[in-house]
Amino acid sequence: MNVQVTASRPEDIAVDTLVVFTTSYDAIPRGAMKSLDDASGNILSTLLDSEEFSGASGETVTLYRPDGYSCGRVIVAGLGAKQDVDADSFRRAMGVVSRMKGIRSVGRAALSFDAHLEPANVGAAVEGYLLGSFKLLNYKTGDDSSLDTKLESLEILVDKKSGARKFESAAERGKIIAEGQILARRLSATPANDLTPKKYAKEAQRLAKEFGFSCTVLDEKAIAKEKMGGVIAVGQGSAEPPRFLILEHKGRNDKQAPIVLVGKGVTFDTGGISLKPSLNMHEMKQDMTGSAVVLATLVTAARLGVKRNIVGLIPATENMPSGTAIKPGDIITMRKGKTVEIINTDAEGRLILADALDYANKYKPQAVIDIATLTGACLFILGYAGAPFVGNNSKLTDLIREAAANTAERVWEMPLWDDFKQAMKSDIADLVNSGGRPAGTLTAAGFLSNFVGDWPWAHIDIAYMDMEPKGTPYTPKGASGFGVRLLVDVLANWKKV
Repeated sequence: MNVQVTASRPEDIAVDTLVVFTTSYDAIPRGAMKSLDDASGNILSTLLDSEEFSGASGETVTLYRPDGYSCGRVIVAGLGAKQDVDADSFRRAMGVVSRMKGIRSVGRAALSFDAHLEPANVGAAVEGYLLGSFKLLNYKTGDDSSLDTKLESLEILVDKKSGARKFESAAERGKIIAEGQILARRLSATPANDLTPKKYAKEAQRLAKEFGFSCTVLDEKAIAKEKMGGVIAVGQGSAEPPRFLILEHKGRNDKQAPIVLVGKGVTFDTGGISLKPSLNMHEMKQDMTGSAVVLATLVTAARLGVKRNIVGLIPATENMPSGTAIKPGDIITMRKGKTVEIINTDAEGRLILADALDYANKYKPQAVIDIATLTGACLFILGYAGAPFVGNNSKLTDLIREAAANTAERVWEMPLWDDFKQAMKSDIADLVNSGGRPAGTLTAAGFLSNFVGDWPWAHIDIAYMDMEPKGTPYTPKGASGFGVRLLVDVLANWKKV
C-alpha cells in the first residue's frame, strides 16, 4: 500500500473514502464537523440526538456523498474525550476503521486530521491501519487465501505542500514500524514444523541480507565449542539441533559500544520431561516471540537508519521430551561456568537466555535488554494488560518507561530484591532453574541476574502479551508482536545510561 501526503481541503479531495477524526462532543463543534453536518443534511446532529454517534473512542459513522464534497463517502471516526487524546487514540481509531468495508473495498482513501495534524498522530494512524487490517493468510486455501482489501493508496491531507516533509517522514516511519511489528506477528504465528531452529536461522539470514545488517549462525558444534550448557541441555531432547543467531546493525562508523538485545527463541516448548498439559499446547509455537521481536527490531532499526550499533542475540531451540532429553535432577554447567540443578524442565527459557546474556559480555555493551515469553506467573501480575520488567539501572528503566508511554506498549517495573535471587540457590549446585510458584516471574529474573555482566540490564517478560486473546482495535486475535514498537523507540531515543 502506498502512503503519501497531499495538500488539499477535505472537501476537494476526490478519493473513494475520506476519514475524518473527531473528539467526543455533546454539541456539534464548529469548524470541520459543523461543515460536514451542514453538508449531510444535519445527519450528525440527528445521530447525536439519538445517541448513535458522539465521537466516543471506537465509534464510527459513514456519510455518503455529502453535498459539496468530492469523495464518495466520509467515515467519521471517534477519538474519545479531547483531554485524553494522544497518538494511540489515532492508532485505535484507524484500527477500527481498517476493518470497515468502506475502506477495505475501495482503492483510494484519505485521512483528515484537522486541528490534530501532528507527525506523531500521522505515524500512529498509519500504524493503526496496517496493524488492524493484518491477517495471516499463509495457510489458507482457495478464496480465503486472498486479501479482502483493495486499498492501494492512503493519503494524509495537509493544508499546504510546504512543510509537508515532516508528515511524509512520519507516515513512512509509521509504515516501517507497523511492518516490523507485523513481521514479528508472522514469525510468532508460524507453526513449529515450518520454523525449526535451522529454518529460523535461514529466515534471519534472508532478512539480514535484504535489509542490510549481518547475521552469523552458530550450529550445534559451534554452540558446544562456546560451552553453552543451557542451550545444549534444552535442545538435547529434540531431533532438531539448536542454533545461536548473532545479528549486528552497524548504525555508526565509530567504535561505539553496542546495545545488545537478547530474545528467547524456543521454537516449540512441550515442557520437556516436565510435560505441559495438552490444552492450548499448540500455542507453544509462540515461545519464540521474544526472539521474533528482537529480529523484527533489527530489521526495523536498519530500515529506519537508526544511528546506533545494535547486536541481537537469539538462542533458538526446541524443548522436547525423549530418551535424550534433560531430566529433573540433572546438573548442567553453563557458559559462565556456574552449575545449575534442573528442578523443572519447563523452566527452559532462562537456561538459554542465561548463556546468551553471558555471551553478550564479549561486546562490552552499553546496555543489554532481554525480552522473553518467560513465565506463566505473568498472568497473575498484569494479565493481558502489560508486561512486567526489572532492571539494574534507573536510567535504562526510565528509557523503557518513556518508550512505553510513547508507544502505548505498556510495561510496569517490578523489584529485583535479594529474596528472589536467594530463592534460586541450590543445596548441591550453584543454582536451581526453578524457585517454585511464589513470585515466579521475579525469581526467574533473579536467576538471570547471575549471568549479567557489569553493565546496565533490563529484562522484559512478555508472556501473555505475545498473544491477544480476543482482539482489540489494532491487534486482531492471535500473535500481537508486542515489544517491537517499544524497543524501536528505546533505540531511536537512546540516551547514555
